Amino acid sequence: MSDVKKAVLAYSGGLDTSVILKWLQDSYGCEVVTFTADLGQGEELDPAREKALKFGIRPENIFIDDLREEFVRDFVFPMFRANAIYEGEYLLGTSIARPLIAKRQIEIARLTGADAVSHGATGKGNDQVRFELGYYALMPNVKVIAPWREWDLLSREKLLAYAEQHGIPIEMKHKAGGSPYSMDANLLHISYEGRHLEDPSAEAEESMWRWTVSPEAAPDAAEYVDLEFARGDIVAVNGQAMSPATVLAELNRLGGRHGIGRLDLVENRYVGMKSRGCYETPGGTIMLKAHRAIESVCLDREVAHLKDDLMPRYASLIYNGYWWAPERRALQVLIDHTQQSVNGWVRLKLYKGNVILVSRDSKSDSLFDPNIATFEDDAGAYDQKDAAGFIKLNALRMRIAENARVKRAGSTD
Repeated sequence: MSDVKKAVLAYSGGLDTSVILKWLQDSYGCEVVTFTADLGQGEELDPAREKALKFGIRPENIFIDDLREEFVRDFVFPMFRANAIYEGEYLLGTSIARPLIAKRQIEIARLTGADAVSHGATGKGNDQVRFELGYYALMPNVKVIAPWREWDLLSREKLLAYAEQHGIPIEMKHKAGGSPYSMDANLLHISYEGRHLEDPSAEAEESMWRWTVSPEAAPDAAEYVDLEFARGDIVAVNGQAMSPATVLAELNRLGGRHGIGRLDLVENRYVGMKSRGCYETPGGTIMLKAHRAIESVCLDREVAHLKDDLMPRYASLIYNGYWWAPERRALQVLIDHTQQSVNGWVRLKLYKGNVILVSRDSKSDSLFDPNIATFEDDAGAYDQKDAAGFIKLNALRMRIAENARVKRAGSTD
């Protein structure tokens, strides 16, 4: 018998985590606490409570938490202040959700006196790393139970047989073969992996996409959207002040109907393999375009370039599960400092899968000086003669190098 007394399980109520719940009870003989996070996945979560009760989970050990505002405010928005993109394309929709789930799981473990936590991530994926790095960072001595690395239920058929043997309800979609995709959704994105998509040469089926219309089917008329920024975060959409979660939900709605935010990507997983995934991130795609636009008028050149240099490192930290690591926290302090002056507005045009920048400005923090930038008479605001000295100084080392090369060539004649 295991020495684990109580374990907090990240529980969706689906087939895999329902099997895990029963397996924990049988294999570890421990009390189980279930935790279901509402991150805006758009699914009914009450059935998770009913299923947990059927497994004998006490009502006080069932946690279903609405984390949508915290998710966007404390995780998505800070990430977008950095303009984070993994491998040039991926907006990290799954990656950024995992540290919040881990954080709340550990909070529940402390609240209930649990000595272990458990998740349903497989031994092939990134999520096992993201969850567990979060667990250990926040509760260093916690026991982690990863069933997919321990049990022998390594096929769909074995999972279904175990479920039937133990009276675990099996939905018709599982009996009939289920969705052709493994999906993960939250307010930032929805992802699709597996089956049909495991062939990188196969075109994604149009029927797969759930949040966005195809660009071909999008409205023929463009739609304008005005976004207001305060310290790097969007605080209003089309003149209406909104909370962080409401901002993202509204941008998802606007972007989805214009076919914005689809991505088909072969990414390099943390565990070493390549994996193909398709993603819909309509709101995030709009946010990224708008944020870079307002930064273009508010950030100093060298600060902006420094942020661009750091962005790939920051994005990799999130992708690889290091949200709670000291280096990510340190980078966040720097990034957030740069955002104190990122205030103003951006106007975009949404049209058939495209996010088109129309205009942007900041009344209080703009570094754009039309008196200096003008191609007309600037009345002495900028002395063009100054450029000559600047150019000659920067060319000095190259002139010296070329003179030396000519000398070397002459000495060999």
